Amino acid sequence: MKQPSLDILMSKVDSKYTLVVAAAKRARTLMAASTPDEFKDIKPVSRALEEISQNKISFDYFKEGNK
Repeated sequence: MKQPSLDILMSKVDSKYTLVVAAAKRARTLMAASTPDEFKDIKPVSRALEEISQNKISFDYFKEGNK
C-alpha cells in the first residue's frame, strides 16, 4: 500500500505534531484491538495515516496553549 502524501495529510491537521500524535494514538488502538497476524502486509502506522487521509477518524486539538 502506498502511503498518502504529506500534502494531503497536512490539509487534514493543523501541524505535523498533531499528525504524529493522532497517527500514533490510532496505531496503538489498532494494535490493541487486533491479532499479531493482521499486520503482516500493512503496518498499523500506515493504516492510521491512510485513515486520517480518508477522514475515517476524527480528533480534537486545542487552539490555545496549556494553562
